Amino acid sequence: MKNVPFILSIAAVVIALAAGVYSLVQSPKSDKSQAVSGSDSTSVAMATSGIVYVDLDRIVQEYDMASDLGAVVETKVKNIQDEVTRRGKNLENEMIEFQNKINKGLITRSVAEVQGQELQKKEAEFNEYANQKNNEVIEEQTVMMNQIADAIQTFINKYNEEKKYTMILTNQRGVPVITADPSLDITDDVIAKLNEEYIKEKNKNNK
Repeated sequence: MKNVPFILSIAAVVIALAAGVYSLVQSPKSDKSQAVSGSDSTSVAMATSGIVYVDLDRIVQEYDMASDLGAVVETKVKNIQDEVTRRGKNLENEMIEFQNKINKGLITRSVAEVQGQELQKKEAEFNEYANQKNNEVIEEQTVMMNQIADAIQTFINKYNEEKKYTMILTNQRGVPVITADPSLDITDDVIAKLNEEYIKEKNKNNK
């Protein structure tokens, strides 16, 4: 399992998923009457009615697609940042050289005015360029997070067609599921099947 790159905002993905997964409701099934370990009556009642939960933080962290997309976007972002830094450094050097010429009296006032105006124009153009690239970075990350959220949501919808749980709750940092019987946590199964499906699809596309 690869680590999710730093640019992956788990919270943003979870927020995009939370509403959909929280309300994943099917009609109650009478065959959900298996016993649940532990003595907590609430947990038993929830399991009997088919109510379970997933830890979305873990799902995003351990989803292979998130790692793969994150690595691709991280490379794109680094290339963008490197180019912005390079251009910014070049402009900074021009400004330093210009100021040195003025300090040493190497150019006339009229020439200094012309060159100063040119540098101001370059600075404005650079700031516009930097803002544009910053928006590109945000867009790249947003699209990536939406792709991950959509893939997880689509999988869980299909997953529940087979499982037919009455409700699948989301749990992010203990909210809204503060405490529950561990037997209600289906995160491990979701992660395993989610990655299995992703790897199968990935291998098919690479053939």
